[in-house]
Amino acid sequence: MKITLCTKNDYDQIITDMADFWNSSHIDNLRKQHNPVYFYEFGNTAFVVKENDKVIGYLFGLYSQTSPTACVKFVGVRASHRKRGVGRALYEYFTMIAKDKGCVELKAITSQDNKISIAFHRSLGMVLFGEPNENGIPVIKDYAGPGSDRVVFRKDI
Repeated sequence: MKITLCTKNDYDQIITDMADFWNSSHIDNLRKQHNPVYFYEFGNTAFVVKENDKVIGYLFGLYSQTSPTACVKFVGVRASHRKRGVGRALYEYFTMIAKDKGCVELKAITSQDNKISIAFHRSLGMVLFGEPNENGIPVIKDYAGPGSDRVVFRKDI
């Protein structure tokens, strides 16, 4: 599996095909969250896996400016390519790059109703932080503002 830096054409394909990467009724909101800053200003931490010229998976990451932490903002895999190790390979690649930059921790954040993301991150050995919600899922209260709890994952790297 070859992982490369995300190009403008790759980014445009991701935005255009957003519904194929995400099981969500909030595609327009997700598209807006995929700000081009992740490609233009943080392009050295924006990666894709392609099959021929088609992006089948991507990861947009960042390095913290306040701690030796690498953060995954988005990881997406086309529905047709899930359960094939694409997301795991992207995470492993980003982790390797982050370690080379001096990061010692990996973080990711998701919503408490994203069961697929929670299961995926747990399978990577990431730990959930916070207090259990009514469904027993640890969340950080008000993480994304008042009333917007989030699942925060962490892993030493």
